[in-house]
Amino acid sequence: MLRDVENHSLPRAAAFFDLDKTVIAKSSTLTFSKSFYQGGLINRRAVLRTAYAQFVFLAGGADHDQMERMRKYLSALCRGWNVQQVKEIVAETLHDLIDPIIYDEAATLIERHHAAGRDVVIVSTSGAEVVEPIGELLGADRVVATRMVVGEDGCFTGEVEYYAYGPTKAEAVRELAESEGYDLARCYAYSDSVTDVPMLESVGHPHAVNPDRALRREALTREWPILDFHRPVRLKQRFPAFSVPPRPALVAAAAIGAAAATAGLVWYASRRRTTAA
Repeated sequence: MLRDVENHSLPRAAAFFDLDKTVIAKSSTLTFSKSFYQGGLINRRAVLRTAYAQFVFLAGGADHDQMERMRKYLSALCRGWNVQQVKEIVAETLHDLIDPIIYDEAATLIERHHAAGRDVVIVSTSGAEVVEPIGELLGADRVVATRMVVGEDGCFTGEVEYYAYGPTKAEAVRELAESEGYDLARCYAYSDSVTDVPMLESVGHPHAVNPDRALRREALTREWPILDFHRPVRLKQRFPAFSVPPRPALVAAAAIGAAAATAGLVWYASRRRTTAA
């Protein structure tokens, strides 16, 4: 049970949240595939594959090898995409796609941490341009997310400047603790994926949320609390005055993430065919 008020004579503390399947009910990157198809960035076949990738993601998540292959495919697929076009496509659909899939339990937990005097930090492998506005809507104090390189021509170079994944998330948590004065022993962390074990074990209060099979085993072994979030709610239902003004500059990296997920599924399907052969 979280206390209502932190003792402010103690060192500062924070709550670190993964995003996909922890704060929102789907993959923030895969969710935009239909919009990218309508905008001409991907074809119908890729949309179908991405839909299946969403199913695979929701059913069990992606392991380390899959995530690494997704990252490599990302470079090939997104090289040359016009950033402004991507921004405009995602800005038009961000509100409709993300608003309905935020877990009520996660929003409530974020409010409780703030009430207890703790900072809230979203730590996500998704692109910064989509994670940051989601974090802002939720009242997060900081965001750690993947950053892509944009060339002088305004197009994605296909390079990843910073990949917020696995051990890198734990490093970011430790760096924030040092710069912001957080006492990690008093901090909290939440994730659904076994790939986030380094982040979870870096704090004093780790929690598995809707965990994949591997993380569930790890949580049971380590006696970490396991939470079940299952009630997506529109932010407008929680906050009647909620609205999202047009922000074309918000979400270029979301497109990159969606392309990465699509590419990852291409690899996943080819692996299944190879195994079957």
